[in-house]
Amino acid sequence: MSDKSFQNPILPNGADPWMIKHTDDSYYLAVTLGNRIDLRRSSSMTGLAEAEPVTIWTPEPEGPYSRNLWAPELHYIEDCWYIYYTANDGGGDDTRRVCVLQLQGEDPLTDEWVFRGAVNTAHAGLDGTVLPHRGELYFFYSGYGHFPDYGSAIYAAKMVNPWTLTGTDVLISAPTEAWEKQGGMAINEGPVFLRRNEKIFLIFSASATWSDDYCLGMTSISENADLLDASAWEKHRGPVFFKNPEQGVFAPGHNSFTVSPDGSEDWIVYHAYSYSEAEMKRSEGSSRSARMQKIHWSEDGTPNFGIPVAANEWIPVPSGE
Repeated sequence: MSDKSFQNPILPNGADPWMIKHTDDSYYLAVTLGNRIDLRRSSSMTGLAEAEPVTIWTPEPEGPYSRNLWAPELHYIEDCWYIYYTANDGGGDDTRRVCVLQLQGEDPLTDEWVFRGAVNTAHAGLDGTVLPHRGELYFFYSGYGHFPDYGSAIYAAKMVNPWTLTGTDVLISAPTEAWEKQGGMAINEGPVFLRRNEKIFLIFSASATWSDDYCLGMTSISENADLLDASAWEKHRGPVFFKNPEQGVFAPGHNSFTVSPDGSEDWIVYHAYSYSEAEMKRSEGSSRSARMQKIHWSEDGTPNFGIPVAANEWIPVPSGE
């Protein structure tokens, strides 16, 4: 096959992949490693697969945020780099918080990162992300344990700066349907956004990550609406991206979005298993591989994610590579 194609997975061990394109056209990638945060940088999306990872943060051996570093997200906000990630002290979910690092400099791989603290969310939780909107910052995260069947839901609050919330945390999406409760837990987590056609689409992961039926759901709102008005969000019925057993793809979820080098294509970057839950007993350390594929837009203006592509299938590289 020509060098104009690539195969998934792009990383064999790549849970919770976060890929972004910066204004200088560099791509960055981070995944969950548990004990540290690494970043990869490349001039192309597919090049990230071979890019050398650089460890940019290792927590102190002891402390409230020294264990279980999950789902790091790199954001460029108000001309400064930030990383949002989940961590705790090794105890239960009630100790888990979203933490913030701020870069002192311009180069995320070589300059110093400073710990800004844990975001002052109303609930213990994980998977924090920032949505800039009309001159203000909004923080969305997955908060724990306020439902009849234990789990998490998506909350949002306004920010006064990139590490501090103000006002009330508003419940945006809760796991109420059967497809959001697979694997023994009711879960909405991993919020991330797409914007198009004067709408904001919030994509989230649903059900337990160890279940074959871990998937993506979606809720949306008009760009003209109040993002903290829970009633203004319209939740899509059923999952929008889910397992493809015929092609050996299970539990696709916890994604990010980016654009092709020439800006003409939208791409989803996600993790999945290449085996079913029945074929191999999964644990927190099981290998979730990072994958990516192009998404499309339907005539009604909504994103169409298609189905997860089989591992080892040849895929045309992103436009502009």
